[in-house]
Parts: sequence; C-alpha cells; structure tokens
Amino acid sequence: MTTGSMIRMTSRDGFEFDAYHVKAQGARKGGVIVVQEIFGLSDHIKEMAERFGAAGYEAIAPSMYDRAAPGFIVQPPDVMANMARSRDLAMGNGQDNAMNDIGGVFDVLSKSGKVCITGYCYGGSMSWLAGAKIAGIAAASCYYGGNIPQMIGMTPKCPTICHFGAKDAHIPLVGAVDKIQAAHPDIPVHIYDAGHGFARKNSSDYDAASDKLAFERTITLFDGV
Repeated sequence: MTTGSMIRMTSRDGFEFDAYHVKAQGARKGGVIVVQEIFGLSDHIKEMAERFGAAGYEAIAPSMYDRAAPGFIVQPPDVMANMARSRDLAMGNGQDNAMNDIGGVFDVLSKSGKVCITGYCYGGSMSWLAGAKIAGIAAASCYYGGNIPQMIGMTPKCPTICHFGAKDAHIPLVGAVDKIQAAHPDIPVHIYDAGHGFARKNSSDYDAASDKLAFERTITLFDGV
C-alpha cells in the first residue's frame, strides 16, 4: 500500500519537477531526500520513501530526469532491458541540474528541521555529491554509488556512511571501494554479502538481510545527527 503522493517542486534554478512525497508518521524527526536509481521514481524508490515516513521522517524523492524525460520510470523487473537509456539520462542530466533539484527539495524540507539524504546507485553518488556541495545537509547514507570513487576528491561536509555489496560486479571492492576507504578513512564503508541493488525488492539482486541492516544503519545515523 502506498502512503505518499506526487507533488510539484521547484529547483534552485527555477525548473519545476515532480516528486514523491511521504509525510512522517508519528512525531516528525526530520526530513529525508531520497534520490532515485537511474530508473526514475520506480516502485522501489517510492517504497523506500514510505519506509522513511514510517520511521518518522518526511521523505521527498525528486524525479531527477524531468528536464529530458518527464515521467520516465523503469520498474525492477525491466531494468536490464532499459539500462542503456537509463544511463544516458543519468549522464545527460549532469551534476548542476542534479544539485539544483536536490537543493530545491532541501530548501523546502529544511524549513521544518534537519534534512538528511540517501540514494541508490545513481542516487548514492548524488547523495555523496550533495553532502559535499549543499550546505546544511545533516547526514548522508550512500547506497552503492558507482561514481563515488571518481569523486573522492570531494569530502562530504556531514556525517556520511556508504553501503556496497561484496558481489557487486559493477563496483569492485578492489579498485573502487578500497579507494573510498583509503581517501576517507573516517567515513564508515559497510560491505554486505550481496550484489548491486541489494535494497531493490523484486529484483534478482535483492537481499533482505542486507537491505534490513543497511536501513537500520541509515536510521541510526539520521537519528543521531
């Protein structure tokens, strides 16, 4: 059962885009920006936003490709068939557009208290970038961000944790994850006995135990800042 709704947001550069919004259940602890994989606002991303809502966080997941492909969504069973198009959209969006859109969400959520950020794959990389570039973010939890090794020269300005799968064929532990650990020894890098996309239900890489542990670690981080 979905608990959220689609809303319209305004980027820091004035562009309007869609987002999925979930209200906090119970006492509001803060806000969370939930950044999509390369597959748009899929059921997976909406479900993650709902999990944060259930944990006491107002969650907003921006639709990151609305400039080029409004409404672009690939559901978990269809990811392989749509990989090339999804990657093209992610690369074409660029860092400036992404930070402006994420910044627009931050500006709304920050009116009501602290704002944390999380994201998956593409969103994991964008969460790291936002932690480094958007002033005021309280904490970042970055799931299997494949571009983080290319951004290790940027240091998040907030408490940050990373999650990677030991069986991830896209982000090897040796040559990628180890670079993050070496460059930022103070940032916890959690390794799970799983593949890429282990938090995405209804996909071949989903691993319930890893998903549960990573989410618990994320909530612990966010609750503590």
